[in-house]
Amino acid sequence: MKRHCAGISYGDIIGRRAAFGAEAVAARETIVLLRKAEIRFRLATRDYAQLAAFRHALRGFLRFSEDAAAAVGLTTQHYQAMLVLRACPDERRVTVGDLARQLFIKHNSAVGLVDRLVEEKLVLREASSADRRKVELRLTGRGRQLLAKLAAMHRAELTRLGPVLSRFFAELPQMGQPVAAACRAGGAAQRIKPARARRKSTRPVRGRP
Repeated sequence: MKRHCAGISYGDIIGRRAAFGAEAVAARETIVLLRKAEIRFRLATRDYAQLAAFRHALRGFLRFSEDAAAAVGLTTQHYQAMLVLRACPDERRVTVGDLARQLFIKHNSAVGLVDRLVEEKLVLREASSADRRKVELRLTGRGRQLLAKLAAMHRAELTRLGPVLSRFFAELPQMGQPVAAACRAGGAAQRIKPARARRKSTRPVRGRP
């Protein structure tokens, strides 16, 4: 068998070309599948850009919340737990179980959050007057003051992000419409093509009576 000057056989070269060809075919098939999926779900570049912008704004707010809580020695979960307690009407009390359900965390994780807040003198534990087996939670005066400061900061940040979020939700109903229109146009074109083929087939063939 003939050898290439670099010591590679022509069979190797042909095999590599075949492999590259197979990879190219696979890449084209992947692109076709992706396009079909985007058409099916009515997604265009503009839709991806809007979703990315929304995620960026949302992540920016979460990052702000993390930094604001860290500045006073807490985490965002501590802040969220205090929000849950303050949002409850004064005539009602929140238990550790209620807190866990509100924050979508396990009961033992909620216990750890409450332990830290009690240690910082931000929350008090009290035995329930209705059921002595339950422990109810409420904010201390210090806890209310700190929460009010954090809540005001978060409200100001949401006010700043408001136009971005409002624009996203206002444009949400229009997402996918250009793709849907293109699909309808493509379907109409496909329906027209067979009719053209039938018209061509009705022409007389030369040389026949």
